[in-house]
Amino acid sequence: MYGGKSLRKPRARSGRSSIKSGISGVAALLGAAALVATAVPAHAAAPGQSPADVIPGTDTATPALVDGIREAVKSTGSAADAARGHLADKESRYRIADPRRDLKPVQTLNSGAGETVRLQQKHRGVDVLGGQYVVRMEKKDGKRVVTGTSGKYFTGLKVATEAEVGEELAVRRAVSATAARLGGNKLATKDAPKKGAAAAAPLTGTARGLVVLPKGPGVLTHHITVRGTHPGTGEPVLREVYIDAKAGFPVLEYSGIKTFGAPKSAGGSGAPGRAGGAEAGPGDGAADPGVTGSGIRYDGTAVELGLTHDKARSQYIMRDPFRMAGGSKNTLSTWDARGKDVGEVSGRWPSGIKEFGSETPTFGKEATQAGAVDAHWAAGKVYDYYKKVHGRDSLDGRGMTINSLVGVTYFGDAYVNAFWDGTKMVYGGGDDEYKTLSADLDVVGHEMTHGVVENSANLVYAGQSGALNEAVADYFGNALDVDASGTAMDDPAAGLLGENLCRTKSPRDCAIRDLNDGATTSKNFLGVGFGTDSGGVHLNSTIFSGALWDIREDIGRTLADKIVYKALTEFMTPLDGFTEGRNAVLAAAKALKVSTKDLNAVKRSFNAHGVVPNWELALGVDTDRLLGKLNTSGSGVGAGGGWWTAAKSNDDGSEPYSVYAGRADGKGSAKLISPNDGRYHVNPATDGKSVVWTAYGSTGVDILSRPLAGGPIKKLYSSQSDLAGVRVEGGVVVFEKMEFFAGRHVGYLRAGDKQPTWVDGGRAELATGLPSLSGGRIAYAKVYAEGDTYKAGTEVLDLGSGTRTLMAQIGNPEAIGQTGVNGSHVFWLADEVGDDAGQMAVRRANPDGTGAVDLSKEKGADALFPYDLTASQEAVTVTTQQPDSTYRNETMPKLWQFQADGSGKGRVSCNRGEQSSAAAVAGKQVVWLDGTTGTSDLVTRTRPAGACG
Repeated sequence: MYGGKSLRKPRARSGRSSIKSGISGVAALLGAAALVATAVPAHAAAPGQSPADVIPGTDTATPALVDGIREAVKSTGSAADAARGHLADKESRYRIADPRRDLKPVQTLNSGAGETVRLQQKHRGVDVLGGQYVVRMEKKDGKRVVTGTSGKYFTGLKVATEAEVGEELAVRRAVSATAARLGGNKLATKDAPKKGAAAAAPLTGTARGLVVLPKGPGVLTHHITVRGTHPGTGEPVLREVYIDAKAGFPVLEYSGIKTFGAPKSAGGSGAPGRAGGAEAGPGDGAADPGVTGSGIRYDGTAVELGLTHDKARSQYIMRDPFRMAGGSKNTLSTWDARGKDVGEVSGRWPSGIKEFGSETPTFGKEATQAGAVDAHWAAGKVYDYYKKVHGRDSLDGRGMTINSLVGVTYFGDAYVNAFWDGTKMVYGGGDDEYKTLSADLDVVGHEMTHGVVENSANLVYAGQSGALNEAVADYFGNALDVDASGTAMDDPAAGLLGENLCRTKSPRDCAIRDLNDGATTSKNFLGVGFGTDSGGVHLNSTIFSGALWDIREDIGRTLADKIVYKALTEFMTPLDGFTEGRNAVLAAAKALKVSTKDLNAVKRSFNAHGVVPNWELALGVDTDRLLGKLNTSGSGVGAGGGWWTAAKSNDDGSEPYSVYAGRADGKGSAKLISPNDGRYHVNPATDGKSVVWTAYGSTGVDILSRPLAGGPIKKLYSSQSDLAGVRVEGGVVVFEKMEFFAGRHVGYLRAGDKQPTWVDGGRAELATGLPSLSGGRIAYAKVYAEGDTYKAGTEVLDLGSGTRTLMAQIGNPEAIGQTGVNGSHVFWLADEVGDDAGQMAVRRANPDGTGAVDLSKEKGADALFPYDLTASQEAVTVTTQQPDSTYRNETMPKLWQFQADGSGKGRVSCNRGEQSSAAAVAGKQVVWLDGTTGTSDLVTRTRPAGACG
């Protein structure tokens, strides 16, 4: 997707986030060293089989790339049969025991004498996420030779494929996890459960079948697609969630929405993106043969348009029948979607729309202003480019229909965005400052290239593989635009994307990205979780696209385009990251027999952008690491009494999570607290004497407790619903229960209690959440009825006296965020303005409810965008994230700290990348999850870093 306006990115709730930025593609999601099999040394080729270039796979016996060979194939069947036959004949090299059984043909690409066969790995009949292997061949006079192979085949998978958790429970867990991640960081008046009202279900889940995640011996999961509307903003939601099929915990989840990055004045993104299963457009209908018409683009240029005369409408319509090869009935059509909401068109074909029409073959001003002329003309240009330069017939290579929908809105308001949803392009109508997104050729080229990527390497839209996806779309989109405009490659403006979208701003001020921004891995790579920009798909994309753009400038347009296209369609596979992408481009250049000079220029470009082997090891931090490579997702951190506690998996991320605890000063070794019993032990808390956490299993969710000094594990409470926000002090445990459809309630347990006491009495018409606990007092957010309206406030329960005190408010807040409490004050986040811009006040009051004051105001130049809070006696630390999709380090989750009196505001750490799930230890020390190094590390600082340059 190209951009977004007035759409906020979902943010992880306190206590539920964990960073998974990873090393390669979705490996980020699965953990460092994720997508790798059991360590088995790569095997050398047998005598007589001596490839010129072999790159071993990472901890798998199957090589990642074999190049420089010409080996005859015995099979005379299909290309797929020949490819699998080659792998079987060379088992000593590839270590694939039964290719015909375990590799399913996905696609065969023919290019002259060349044949590229893509094969999907199966483990005991179940798809392996990202397991794809490619075999490249040449065919002449009915005979084939193999010229190379590449991809990922995971040889160490051993996991059984019988699910212990049913689809129904998996769907419930997926929907519940998504709802908590999207809407759990606030308790708002609009979320109030109305007494007697039917529970709403803004999210639904669809089971997609079993999938093996290739972590270590493998993790069997249910793949669930969650769709619906964001509970806070109402924007469309599409998330891919993978639920452990033995314990029912969400081990992997990422957005299926492809965002490009909003124009600089637009709001946050998070608009709908790629959504599978879209219906095809209407059929051809009664139409005369094609005619050539014309129209005026936004920039005033007159252009030819391929049209059809529709007899039924007595109009010339934007349906170009000329371009599809071989007499195909498929066409290139542009549809009038004005008045349709973006939610109506994402992943589906909206009812009641027609192709843009005109009484004459000359389209007038209305079609220009709507963006129809630009969209139709540009789609033809992109089709022509791929056909003439690369021999590719449409986006899928097989002449698929190209449909463009122009003019969609966002709940009737301006929508400054564009996206590819798997079958069509969708363009917003723009606003007072921005033209429709179809008004710049690089935008159209970018979105249509997503279709090419999806139908070739199918790079997973998360982490580094997602950044690679964006980089390739940027490269070809901008290449088309630069060539069409006649811009020189060494022009300072050549690297700008979206520079022609603004009505008043200069091209450089308007541009959304710049491929000449000089981004490198060492200076600019940002490690983030998959709740942020799908793991950095835009944040990090110009590192790789910048290298590709330098290659184009150094060796020439034509050769560079051929190399990148060949790398994409014949060498890359779904989980490739930057290093694999570099290897694919170099291999493609060698296959095209480029000169040594040009090959060195390709290497030099990647080197200049820091895309070199083991580049991740150069990422530095300003913190002390307490526990490295947690390899977890959906779990938070706890601290208290001089101790920390966190969940951790094993080195390859394949084991269910276990809870560990250690001293916050870093001395001594971490202690294993939870049992290794197949459940997922997550979201722990500690007071320095005991650890309390939640355990997710196939039969429910338990709250468990164990003394730090050792001893038996006690089960305190069991539930079928999601449990979050666990805190412990002395013999008291507080937590939040989140119902599946609606309802949030804070409960607490004293030593010996069999059942929790609910602070709101469990009443259906009340909602409580986001608890904190200190000094025998529980603070929590509360939504309650007052007359005919609902109000949001912060309440404190004194466990000794049973007194409940509602904190005085400043104004009339519409939502309350995370609470905190210490011996002298109560703290909370307050959203009073209610414009959903993401800004909230950091508020403090005395325990008796008096003296309410803002430590940080909701509005103003210095206002923060907080969504989490933790307090010690001396300081308050808030986690902030600006809802801005221009994607830069400053908009990532960062930690800010105040002294308890509100003075001394400053950054806790200057680390790049994402900082989340902070927990106060004592004084000014905080522990948190940090993604700077490309994996999730538990780190700490004993004092703030201050100002970060």
